[in-house]
Amino acid sequence: MMQRITDLDFQILLWIQQNIRGEDATDFWESMTDLGNMGAIWIAIALALFIYRRTRLCGATAMLAIVINTLVANVILKNWVARPRPFITHPELHPLIHLPADFSFPSGHTSCAFAVAFVICALLPKRYSIPALLVAAFVGLSRLYLGVHYPTDVLAGVLIGFGAAKLAIWCVRRCKRQWRRDS
Repeated sequence: MMQRITDLDFQILLWIQQNIRGEDATDFWESMTDLGNMGAIWIAIALALFIYRRTRLCGATAMLAIVINTLVANVILKNWVARPRPFITHPELHPLIHLPADFSFPSGHTSCAFAVAFVICALLPKRYSIPALLVAAFVGLSRLYLGVHYPTDVLAGVLIGFGAAKLAIWCVRRCKRQWRRDS
């Protein structure tokens, strides 16, 4: 079963490489992946939300979601699963950006993007949900287009981001209730 999934992962990446890639699109997908580098844009969004009183709870929750996500995805799972990047396992795949040195599973770019996007969906007015989810989806898709992650890495990133967001929301709400009781 696992071999079938791995084969399908490879076939999808090969299909993207052979049928979707183009010079005009590459600049766009590189810019989408750059949004996720080191989580900088998501940290900036969380800090910006934290500045304003009306969105402070969302900003604090987003920061906690980033921390939870980083621990689960980048510290624990990447090193535990130790899945090689697609271009290492399949030399016929050609990445379009500098070669990441860490492991492939899960996609940290994707999980961080979705952790913040899911917090925004849960805590801000719905008009912010679609842009947040759209940017997160583009970050995840960029990792496939650029050839640095398998589709299952990205899918796992979405799920981990969701879990990190849910846990952060639960923790912040619990702390807020406790703080109110203690005041």
